[in-house]
Amino acid sequence: MYTPKPSSRFVLFTLILLLLLSFLTPAISSELDLDDVDGDDMEGLEELIALDEEEDLQQKPEGAHHEKQSEAEFVSKAQRIVLELNNDNTKRAIDGNEYVLVLGYTPWCARSAELMPKFAVAATALKELGSPLLMAKIDAERYPKVASTLEIKGFPTLLLFVNGTSQPYTGGFSAEELVIWARKKTGVPIIRISSDAEARHFLKKHSMFVVGLFEKFEGSDYDEFTKAAEMDSEIQFVETNNAEIAKHLFPDFKPTSVFLGLVKSEPEKYTEYEGSFSTDGILQFLDDNKFPLTTVLTELNAAGVYSNTNKLQVLIIAEPDDFKKLVEPLQDIARKFKSKIMFIFVDIREENLAKPFLSMVGLEESKDSVVVSFNYSSSLKYLLESDTTPTSIEDFCSGLVSGTVSPYYKSQPIPDNKNMSILTVVGKTFDELILNSPENILLEIHTPWCITCETTSKQMEKLAKHFKGLDNLIFARIDASLNEHPKLQVDDYPTLLFYLADEKTNPIPLPTKSSTKELAALINNSLKEHNREIRDEL
Repeated sequence: MYTPKPSSRFVLFTLILLLLLSFLTPAISSELDLDDVDGDDMEGLEELIALDEEEDLQQKPEGAHHEKQSEAEFVSKAQRIVLELNNDNTKRAIDGNEYVLVLGYTPWCARSAELMPKFAVAATALKELGSPLLMAKIDAERYPKVASTLEIKGFPTLLLFVNGTSQPYTGGFSAEELVIWARKKTGVPIIRISSDAEARHFLKKHSMFVVGLFEKFEGSDYDEFTKAAEMDSEIQFVETNNAEIAKHLFPDFKPTSVFLGLVKSEPEKYTEYEGSFSTDGILQFLDDNKFPLTTVLTELNAAGVYSNTNKLQVLIIAEPDDFKKLVEPLQDIARKFKSKIMFIFVDIREENLAKPFLSMVGLEESKDSVVVSFNYSSSLKYLLESDTTPTSIEDFCSGLVSGTVSPYYKSQPIPDNKNMSILTVVGKTFDELILNSPENILLEIHTPWCITCETTSKQMEKLAKHFKGLDNLIFARIDASLNEHPKLQVDDYPTLLFYLADEKTNPIPLPTKSSTKELAALINNSLKEHNREIRDEL
């Protein structure tokens, strides 16, 4: 059955998702209990505001009402359709409606400000479609108790309440995507189109959709199509039994009794489904083709991008002007690797988006273009270490697909360890100083954010001083935040690993909560077991 692969398998990949998805923290589905909300219930739930066109006409000069309303006016009116929840009306709104989509926001949240106009436009569209869904919003700063009871914890948060029980929002964040998700969750997974007029009207409102042609709306193929429409929460499905209408919607359509195709507003506008009609096959087809050849990463589409982990992801992190020079050749490259690689542009000026990726390859301060790839199925990353040109990017991608590109591991510059009692190890010197060294080595693994690492570091200095002169014992340390190695997999800091001279593949972990004297004894015991010189006391 179609099940997307997990998006992360180790700490650094998880860190990316935490950083990029922290703007959307859906609350856990639960039964709503608002019995203790402050204030009396309203005598009746406030009706959604109907747009008072007559009043608007009276306020405008003669003839002005014939002018096309501005986008600001439209959004302003749309926002009045969304119910503002408060201490008094929240319980009545949730309990009195089968479907309620709630937006939790705060006035100071920039992401909330970006989403709210789209939410309002979606509310207008749903109202025009006769949707039973009530669209509502709650200012969590002004009404913190209500927001807490609704389990709104991050901003913005979207929750759908179905008969009083909440479920997280899982769709996209454009007005169109909000409408599609809401309609699918409230019982309209497929729109049936029966005339050219309906097709024209539909095309004005939808830039991306799946079209299915069936002689009869029944049978096994149609059942699989319907199941896929119900399971997908991002793309609008439409159906018709008229070949001319199918061609109107999908101009590349070739006459056949059963047909399915994906339409989107990208260079690859029309994509025909060529597999057998199965729910899993259709969903996989959409997952492979729903994104543009090159996706521009934003905070609003990040969730969708990171849930698409079935492909390698190649990110071009650059200034917009530099990226423009690559767009045309990159489209051609993307076509070649369409089924295997997802190409993503990240504006290097957007620190919230770019910096997490740059930090994963140790290039946080880079001002130049960076091309990096992530394979979420193997938890490996790759860096293009040559100039960013169309040829180098294509060669890089070919190597990724063929498996000839080596994984990338971060490393600081090689330091000068001359006359140092504790050697500094970096990613590039881990093999030489640790794995290939003929000596016994005690390695301290630390990070800058580790609270207890300083204590362990002081113990290491005392141990190095105590064992000074013992030629076959070396003390070393490595900063795991800036250095990586495939044979160094540590999740807890600080960590002490004792690499015996004749057993480098299985280091002995030493307890970091031990006293310096206890650590010295453990070192001596380990050396004694391997017939090494010992010193019994500190």
